[in-house]
Amino acid sequence: MKNILKSGIRMVIGGGLLCSFLLTGCGLDFENTKAINPDNVWQDKNMILGYLSDIHGGMMPGWGYGNGNNTDEMMNKATQMSEWARGIIGVEKDGKGFDYGNIDKINFLLNRLETVPTTVLTETESKQIKGQALFWRAWDYFGKVATFGGVPLILNVQDYTNPESLFVPRSKTSECITQILQDLDDAIAWLPDTWDDANYGRIDKGAAMAFKGRVLLWYASPLFNPSNDATRWNEAYQANKDAVDFLKSVGKGLYPDYTQLWNDEQNEEVIMVNQFYYPDHVVDQKDPRPEPLTKANANIGQPIFQLMEAFPQKDGSILKLDADRLASDPAYNSEYMERFLNNRDDRFYTTIFIPGTRYPSTDDAPGGQLAGGQKFWSTWKDAEDGTYLSMVVDQMSRGQGDMMTGFYGIKGLDESLDQTHVHEGETDWVEIRFAEVLMNYGECANEVGKDDEALDVLYQIRKRANIEAGVDGRYGITATSQDEIRKAYMDERFVEFAYEGMRSDDLRRWKRWDMLNQMKHRHGLYIVINDNNDVANFDWTWNIRDKEVMDKFHLVYVDNMDRSDDFTFNYDLEHWFWPINKEGMDRNPKLVQNKEWGGTFDPLD
Repeated sequence: MKNILKSGIRMVIGGGLLCSFLLTGCGLDFENTKAINPDNVWQDKNMILGYLSDIHGGMMPGWGYGNGNNTDEMMNKATQMSEWARGIIGVEKDGKGFDYGNIDKINFLLNRLETVPTTVLTETESKQIKGQALFWRAWDYFGKVATFGGVPLILNVQDYTNPESLFVPRSKTSECITQILQDLDDAIAWLPDTWDDANYGRIDKGAAMAFKGRVLLWYASPLFNPSNDATRWNEAYQANKDAVDFLKSVGKGLYPDYTQLWNDEQNEEVIMVNQFYYPDHVVDQKDPRPEPLTKANANIGQPIFQLMEAFPQKDGSILKLDADRLASDPAYNSEYMERFLNNRDDRFYTTIFIPGTRYPSTDDAPGGQLAGGQKFWSTWKDAEDGTYLSMVVDQMSRGQGDMMTGFYGIKGLDESLDQTHVHEGETDWVEIRFAEVLMNYGECANEVGKDDEALDVLYQIRKRANIEAGVDGRYGITATSQDEIRKAYMDERFVEFAYEGMRSDDLRRWKRWDMLNQMKHRHGLYIVINDNNDVANFDWTWNIRDKEVMDKFHLVYVDNMDRSDDFTFNYDLEHWFWPINKEGMDRNPKLVQNKEWGGTFDPLD
């Protein structure tokens, strides 16, 4: 049973004000003492909490299927690679605007709280509400700073009767970071260690400490810290260590079974969460599911070869494909396929659907239900003209689409759904989990010379993924130097947080878009049946991971899943922050454009 933090005060307040206006405007001689107006809100504890919940509900992130499309993580559909990723950039088309709607609501709440008497809110309750509001203000401002660098800092309710006062210049990035940290420190001081069950999901002290660690990690990373200022790394290290220590003290930690991490909700790894529940707040899961096991949109977020090969094997070692040998040596092809499909760490099977295994749903298909053992055969037949045909057509008499990888992302899928109910997902989105806080701490530890602490974190992460410790107890980690450990963190975050929206941000804060440019294309790996004639008598209940079934197939490496050199990674390595769009510049004459885009504002100041 979920403990749900609900919001919806926007409609209540709006409806109340409308009723009050209509009654007054019609000239009726009647005083509606129950009508809601702005003054009534601040005389009622529940209404104030409702206003806060509206902010919370409107700002809490949720599932973002396909967010890794322009990286080495996944592809949505062939030829869907952004122009930004292809190096086609410009101020007019890439400019982004400022939205201060949430900041306005938060500042208004903070302002009105100063007038609320203690008969409505106790001092402790008032501080707890302020702490949550300040967290969300820091959250909003950091999103802006991560996008543009410094932005206008508006910390009080603005006077809309004085238009000139609305034009606020950009503050330095360092000034914005200082304010963000001040808001978070105040929030940490005022928020409770944990909430009771009725308030599960509200921002607490641990969430604020974890987010502070994330902010300082970004500020210490190459994106904001190209000179590698050690002071920033030390501050980030201490903040993340403090967060880890505190979270442990209130019972947080790594959930022991990665395979059930998203199914067993409200577990010890959850730090910041968006709760989904039927019927009021569901997550639509049509996008990541494959055609034909979905409705409308489909095939979003297919893993590409770089991600799939990055997952370690059970012994902690990493696969390394020899593409030429795969094409020319049948014995090597068979051996590589065995290692690719079997004996991987738990994260691989929790994150990625393998063609010819059970798809996690209750859909019916020929031979029985998928949930009862039926497999989904998104494998391939060789058309002998340079193209491949999906075996899904033979299995289900419905197409799958051209230029699919055959593999799909399944992390967090609600396994109780079938294609009729794909819009009714209830899997919670965990925005911050303990593993991230732990790895943020470990990454910082490496940068400040504490390699033993950094390596210990990697061992903990791999142990939880059910990787063997090995005789040396290093879980397959071979890194020893600072540079090697830094690379190990890049690799481990890639697989640990796959499909959690972090890959693009990580590559950017590390300033490592060059890694994508070097791979050039999005690569794939097809599982192709050896003899097309075998399809006529194929047993769709077989499992591809069984060796006798696997031997009926071979692997084909696809160098360019987009089949066109027009879709090639070519990130511009001189543009790391976004420009302000023309509308924003025209509205506020005090704004200055970023240096990367022809202005004079330096996002690194």
